[in-house]
Amino acid sequence: MSTTGSSVPDAGRPAPGYRVYRPVLPEVCPGDPALMVLTGDAGGRCEVFALDARTGRTRQVTDRPRGTLHCAIDADAAVWWFDEDETGRGHWLHQDFHGGPVRPGLTGLPAGTPRGLAVGAGGTVAVGLGDESGLTVHLGRRGGPGRPAVRTEGHAVLCGLSPDGRLLAVTRSASSDRAVTVHTASGETVAELSGRGGGLWALGFAPAAPAAPGSDGDGGAELLLVRQDGDRYRTATWRAGDGVRPHRWCAFDTEITARWYPRGRRILVRQDRRGRSLLFTADLDRQSLTPVPVPRGSVLDAVPRPDGDVHYLWTDTATPPHARSASGAPPPAAETPAVRVPGRHTELWTPGPDGDVHTLLSLPERPAVRPPLVMLVHGGPADHDRDAYDPTVHSLVASGFAVARVNYRGSTGYGPRWRAAYGQGVGLTQVADLVSVRADVLARGLADPGAVGLWGTSWGGYLVLLALGTRPGLWRAGVAVKPLADCATAHRTGTPALRALDEALFGGTPDQVPELYARSSPVHYAHRVRAPLLMAAALHDVKCPPEQVRTYLAALRASGVRHEEMWLDSGHDGYLGGDHVAVLRRALGFLDRELRGAGRTTGRDHDSPPRPGRGQDRPPAPAAGDRVDHERR
Repeated sequence: MSTTGSSVPDAGRPAPGYRVYRPVLPEVCPGDPALMVLTGDAGGRCEVFALDARTGRTRQVTDRPRGTLHCAIDADAAVWWFDEDETGRGHWLHQDFHGGPVRPGLTGLPAGTPRGLAVGAGGTVAVGLGDESGLTVHLGRRGGPGRPAVRTEGHAVLCGLSPDGRLLAVTRSASSDRAVTVHTASGETVAELSGRGGGLWALGFAPAAPAAPGSDGDGGAELLLVRQDGDRYRTATWRAGDGVRPHRWCAFDTEITARWYPRGRRILVRQDRRGRSLLFTADLDRQSLTPVPVPRGSVLDAVPRPDGDVHYLWTDTATPPHARSASGAPPPAAETPAVRVPGRHTELWTPGPDGDVHTLLSLPERPAVRPPLVMLVHGGPADHDRDAYDPTVHSLVASGFAVARVNYRGSTGYGPRWRAAYGQGVGLTQVADLVSVRADVLARGLADPGAVGLWGTSWGGYLVLLALGTRPGLWRAGVAVKPLADCATAHRTGTPALRALDEALFGGTPDQVPELYARSSPVHYAHRVRAPLLMAAALHDVKCPPEQVRTYLAALRASGVRHEEMWLDSGHDGYLGGDHVAVLRRALGFLDRELRGAGRTTGRDHDSPPRPGRGQDRPPAPAAGDRVDHERR
């Protein structure tokens, strides 16, 4: 979303002068590569569109009051989308590419959260639906009745269906004994693949493969995997009867993801490395790894084409995302806004106990005085800030603020050791990195030491609250959007995925290790907050539930801390452009007032050491392989 205006007429539409822009690569029909689906803007909402590359015609498929995000297209050119309510629960629906009646993906299924969709040959459909306690995978013919095939407790995701519809794969925590399980269509377990000793991820079955000689047909199904092996991430494959075959020649020092080419035993590997991206083609038969040239910056998505070309979505901090191709041919894509991102964009590395902390720094062009500094804190925790366009960075720099995006310990893109470096405790380790980078930026004379603020969303909002409470003298304002505020309450009221994440981070439940939850919980330090806070929360948030936000706000009120509240009638992952614009506008005004206006104070820092937590034991390092989609972001 590019930002050039200032007013918001209603909660569902962007303000005049603002433009909603969601950059994506279209999903391509396996049976006809000219037919595609994508999500884009429809009057301030995210909706699904069908694109015919032969004619250039685009048709809006969905029109829902709260927008639509999840979509797919199968080999028969059926367009799929997830019809969800404000809590994220619903059903998969489908329609012919050119229109016609809307039908359920499978009939007779209960409502649930989307945990995977796969369509095999002949219209065999596998639907993964989550509930309060686990995952159920339903199988059936497209549009027909579904039957439960696999049931598992705890958080799990359907990650693939073999082309012949005979095998399906389910992923759990990447570091668990059953990180990946393969089942028959009747629900029998074929293989249990362990992620102990690092992590194991499944990335889907090859689009098609001949059966292995002498097999009953299942031997042709090949499942793509990534395994963490010490300080490296390696690709691997699995076949029935052969087990897991690691490809030791295809190894990387930071996190990767991969996907199959439409034909042949080739995969496209995307590596996240130090805030930027690299692409490679790996030929599994020839055991060769070939770089795919991309400009310096970030690749947000990449898709191999049937003709061997690669389409990818590229950006850097100064350039909004847009589609490119490795061949140079223009790919079909939505219009890219012609936006000039102001400022000077650089980076710095700050020494730390587990290695140098990497920060992406954006500065106003030639400020007359040292500018106020906003530390924009990324979510996750297993994610990272990229050398990529960010509308919040754009808006802040255009308004005269300096912006620091810190890839603190626990961030992805810096290798397994960095990902697991939680030595000072959950959250407290990350706050220590924010404090170090703040000091580094100020020591270089790049910002005003009396005007430093924090802004974060989800896990980033959690770190904002924790930093305000544990190091109160360093900050002049904070903005927390849909944050984790009370760790124990969030565990009790959150989703199975997030309970599993919390237990991996803390080494147990709040009942088992209450002192560790308290030590890392912002509500425990709310009475120490000095800086004014803007809290933006969502009424239907299931990842960072409103109950635990209200607990934190009550603690602020009891201590007389100055704060503002903003409640959105949405869930955690809002699809309405107007909500994003409303938060952006409110936060910009708040920070302008507190860091530059009447609320600003000047002078040296008056920091005091954090109050000791009730427990001094350090929690174990997080599982380095837990998937990003398990997390709050």
